[in-house]
Amino acid sequence: MADSSIPDEPSRSVFLGVDVGTGSARAGLFDEEGKLLGSYSSPIQIWKDGACVEVDSSFCSKQQSSTDIWLAVCAAVKAACSKAKVDPTEVKGLGFAATCSLVAVDSDSSPVSVSWTGDSRRNVIVWMDHRAVEQAERINSSKSPVLEYCGGAVSPEMEPPKLLWVKENLQESWSMVFRWMDLSDWLSYRATGDDTRSLCTTVCKWTYLGHAHMQHVNDKDSRDMEACGWDDDFWEEIGLGDLVEGHHAKIGRSVAFPGHPLGSGLTPTAAKARNFYCRLCIILKFELGLVPGIPVGTSLIDAHAGGVGVIESVPPSEVVDDEEAICNRMVLVCGTSTCHMAVSRNKLFIPGVWGPFWSAMVPEYWLTEGGQSATGALLDHIIENHAASSRLANRAASQKISVFELMNKMLETMMIEQKVSFVAALTEDLHVLPDFHGNRSPIADPKAKGVIYGLTLDTSDQHLALFYLATVQGIAYGTRHIVEHCNAHGHKINTLLACGGLSKNPIFIQEHADIIGCPIILPRESESVLLGAAILGAVATRKYNSLREAMKALNAAGQVIHPSKDPKVKKYHDAKYKIFRGLYEQQLSHRSVMAEALA
Repeated sequence: MADSSIPDEPSRSVFLGVDVGTGSARAGLFDEEGKLLGSYSSPIQIWKDGACVEVDSSFCSKQQSSTDIWLAVCAAVKAACSKAKVDPTEVKGLGFAATCSLVAVDSDSSPVSVSWTGDSRRNVIVWMDHRAVEQAERINSSKSPVLEYCGGAVSPEMEPPKLLWVKENLQESWSMVFRWMDLSDWLSYRATGDDTRSLCTTVCKWTYLGHAHMQHVNDKDSRDMEACGWDDDFWEEIGLGDLVEGHHAKIGRSVAFPGHPLGSGLTPTAAKARNFYCRLCIILKFELGLVPGIPVGTSLIDAHAGGVGVIESVPPSEVVDDEEAICNRMVLVCGTSTCHMAVSRNKLFIPGVWGPFWSAMVPEYWLTEGGQSATGALLDHIIENHAASSRLANRAASQKISVFELMNKMLETMMIEQKVSFVAALTEDLHVLPDFHGNRSPIADPKAKGVIYGLTLDTSDQHLALFYLATVQGIAYGTRHIVEHCNAHGHKINTLLACGGLSKNPIFIQEHADIIGCPIILPRESESVLLGAAILGAVATRKYNSLREAMKALNAAGQVIHPSKDPKVKKYHDAKYKIFRGLYEQQLSHRSVMAEALA
């Protein structure tokens, strides 16, 4: 007989974060110190077609399936738990992060097509889909006051233009949709049955006025989650007044801070919907392999989860008891695109930069959000479309390293052979404007095009390496432009923190440090988006009094990359940056000339 006087060994507290990106669903498990115990990635499908003729069809129509995404989430969570040797009973909280893609479901929570094809599986408009450029232009011509809180203009990547596009082009689908949701909110709803939306998604992508929401809560002196930040006049003016009906039932009746516990936690049935188009997996315990009832926190957009997972990752020597210190930092979330996240105590209106967004990332701070629509995607495009691409891929495979590692080595060798004093100098005659998918900020021109200056007939492996380096530099010059623009309008950014796939590339990070002239801190845990999502789950357990407290407890710094002290490096990049800025100015001039010719 067991000795009943011996207490049971206490169970670990593990927090689970789920991140749905453009190409995969990932799950990560973290302990109470924010250390990654294990993670797993499961691919998701994307459909691409050129259904829209008004804009560049190569980027226009992109859809995904919420069914496919949920099944990928289930697979990733179960595999991550197995890999980390975490028992389901040890998972105490769960949080979701995802791209700001738009999900359409009917009254039974079944998918509704957002594609010309009518395929009901295609019920998600991917964040990067630019089908709604013309609708965005019309919305911006309204000059609505809500536009002041998104940099002066909505982007075609935001939800109102996409909603208007569906209403104007897919009327049958429009009439069928019962809920329009950001993908991360849909994931939380799918897990809990609670339709509460996140301040992050609604403020950043739907024109919800978070500061009006806060005023309402303060006035009522309660934790009221009523969605009172919608501007009904705006929706009426842009032709979407039907979304106001039923107290905004289709777009969100209640809105909460990120990390707010949803419903009764993880439900035993599939979001309280019998027909959730997943006949083989009705019980969530079987879907996710978790215990029903664990707390689930209100969601974040993936980039914002990266911010939560990294912005307090400063070395102990730099930790000061100053609430303003966080305002001197900018987080670069570097993936398919790059998002630039900075917070401030006061609202700062910055032309061409999204925000100010109240409490959209860190509660009670205003968020400024810059961004580049194509960074990792641009590097992939540049490499894959070069004549030397397959040769380099084979060489890299034979050495069991990535193509990026191979090119980084090649650049070091070329620097020695060409007797230049620093790697960046190899691109003296090659300049790249990286706006291949428009300029998100600070110019906010979705019609901007990429520019490559300095092409020759060279198709060698070495030329591809140079082309790659020049593209990295172009991306870094774009970030410098954003930082300078933000600082010119009230920010005091002097430190960068980087996370995401590109942050693991040493040349990418060093070029950014040299070009911007700021130290760049890399977090201890490279999976910062997953950590940010897991922090939402930790907050939902009420173990921490606030999101900020949880961030400080689970964030930790790793390596610090300093800019070069060589004055030649600064002089070189200052010269290339001047050329970089001039490439867009020339583009505007050329655009004007052609407009006159076609008038």
